[in-house]
Amino acid sequence: MRKRDIVMILAAIGVAVGVALGIFFSSTLETGSWGLSFRQEGAAPIGTAGVDQLKQYDAAYLGDTAEKVIYLTFDAGYENGATERILDALQKHQAKAAFFLVGNYIEKNADLVRRMVADGHTVGNHTMHHPDMSKLKDKEAFNKELRELEDLFREKTGQELPKYYRPPQGSYSEENLKMAKELGYKTVFWSLAYVDWKNDSQPTKEQAFAKLLPRIHPGAVVLLHSTSETNAQILDELLTKWEQMGYRFGTLDELFGL
Repeated sequence: MRKRDIVMILAAIGVAVGVALGIFFSSTLETGSWGLSFRQEGAAPIGTAGVDQLKQYDAAYLGDTAEKVIYLTFDAGYENGATERILDALQKHQAKAAFFLVGNYIEKNADLVRRMVADGHTVGNHTMHHPDMSKLKDKEAFNKELRELEDLFREKTGQELPKYYRPPQGSYSEENLKMAKELGYKTVFWSLAYVDWKNDSQPTKEQAFAKLLPRIHPGAVVLLHSTSETNAQILDELLTKWEQMGYRFGTLDELFGL
């Protein structure tokens, strides 16, 4: 065999090995906390895990980046008087959102939860007790956190909880995603958020807009907290500004092609 042929064969083997390793590493998810890296204003950020990596577990953090659609999501562990105004703003804009709730919230604020349902919003599973789910290695313990919230939601609303799950604090593992999928859940991360959860140091309107307007992007899954007084004050204006930029508001069913 000629030297040139041997070199070509070795090169081909190298390429094949590189592709195989690339596939292996790209499909492997590390345990950690969800994070984002913004590279360009108005463009989708890079997540801790990629779109295709998450897709195999029925998980997503981003929608179609070719369409100017925003998926609004709110996390809530308790109620402090802001949610009703947030619901009013959403109703004014005929925008549907997803509210990821914990057990304490549903137990103490059943009327607000029923309003969310009546207004056509999605209520998602944020677990019963808001633990670090990535540390739950036992399948039954993981299942119990989701199942107990399902039972409580059914008790308070008479309806079945939609199968959407958001890990508390964005903490996840590959095994968690597998277990959620086995339970029929779709895991929802996010592609835009800002520090809105600290009640003793709420951002100003200007600070909020400085984060939420330049970083909005097609297919954005936006995470806001319904405990934020700033969000309650600015949501009507924020939705108006996004609409003026050409965006519309989609649902999680649309995000996952249901």
